[in-house]
Amino acid sequence: MADIRGFRGFRYDLGSVGTLSDVVAPPYDVVDPALQQKLYDSSPYNAIRLELTRDEPGDDEHTNKYTRAGNTLREWVVENAVRQDTARGLYVYEQEYTVEGQTFVRRGFLARVRLEPFGSGKIYPHEQTMSGPKEDRLKLYRATGFNLSPIFGLYPDDGTVFAPLEQLIRSAPPIVARDHLGVINRLWTVTDSATISKVIGAMGPKPVYIADGHHRYETGLKYLEERRAVGEVADDEAAPNFCLMMLVGMSDPGLLILPTHRLVSGLAADLTAPQLEGVLAEHFDVLERTGTNAQAAWEHVLMDGSQSTFAFGTVADGLWTVAKLRDKDVMASLAPDQSDDWRGLGVSILHKLVLDRLLRDKIGGTPVCKYVHLLSEATDATAKKECQLACLVPPVAMSHVEQISEHGEKMPPKSTYFYPKLLTGLVFNSLKKD
Repeated sequence: MADIRGFRGFRYDLGSVGTLSDVVAPPYDVVDPALQQKLYDSSPYNAIRLELTRDEPGDDEHTNKYTRAGNTLREWVVENAVRQDTARGLYVYEQEYTVEGQTFVRRGFLARVRLEPFGSGKIYPHEQTMSGPKEDRLKLYRATGFNLSPIFGLYPDDGTVFAPLEQLIRSAPPIVARDHLGVINRLWTVTDSATISKVIGAMGPKPVYIADGHHRYETGLKYLEERRAVGEVADDEAAPNFCLMMLVGMSDPGLLILPTHRLVSGLAADLTAPQLEGVLAEHFDVLERTGTNAQAAWEHVLMDGSQSTFAFGTVADGLWTVAKLRDKDVMASLAPDQSDDWRGLGVSILHKLVLDRLLRDKIGGTPVCKYVHLLSEATDATAKKECQLACLVPPVAMSHVEQISEHGEKMPPKSTYFYPKLLTGLVFNSLKKD
């Protein structure tokens, strides 16, 4: 079983820093320069000053954004703007959000989870990682000695794990923060030892699948190796053995995976809808031509419900085409080392067959993708002619995440987008002290 613990988190003293909404921030990987500046301006205590500190003129190896983050956090702890809780606990985290006019509520709990190398226990990845983000996060871990933002983990569940927590939070008021996207974030602290024991016991032999935060998890493993090498990990209970993780049941009704659509540029020539059909004809059947109606095309993809149906928007003529893979056997030759489950993913089909083979061979150029998650983002981009081809990709399901992870495989990059992101600044986890 995954080794899960209550812990003494570090949290903002709201009497010192003001409202929680002013000091929380999204994780580093979704913050652009404009949002970074907005968060800097919102409060001198905003967590962006730790999570994604600005570069400054004259930065060098000894003075830089990482050292500034470490110095800032230490100053906040000294002045009691950030305090460590006195009792070990679990932190119930609820997010209420709206997508495409529908409101969802997702709930889980923040805990310390023992780090284990992938393939050696019950924690499974599902996406590939890149070296750049891991090096960035490692420098931040070294400078601060903290997990600043939680990893997002999922576990198979029928509601029994969360039930003991729900009994306690019904009558307890949460602290609340509304983020820049309008998501309402609520946090409760649960320190009752009997309840914590019930939650840990209910997890039993359950596996944990990493939904988001693969780079941070792998960075945690690297940081643990470094601390061991210099003799700073006294035993298996030392803080660097663990990482901060948000755990959500896979049956939670508010768990939503958004699709990640591709906006393609870099083709040697622009495409019209008839030309696209010619490119696809060898392996795809055209199911519908919806003219300029992107919404109708997307609804057809969703109604089909398979991973092999896509909607393509050709920017040159503004038309939308729905096509379905006819020849599934072709994926075996394009990805012979992968499982049938991996080869059947929409993102795998799109990249291996459509982008890397058909478009390269028949149109030429080097397809380059920009990634968006909402239909409106795709239609805005096509209207402004910011790409040559928009590819609407069917969303993956939790079953796909589970299957791929258990095969020991990783999905192609940008396969899943668990919305909303978990905020930074609700709870910090020390990698140096319990």
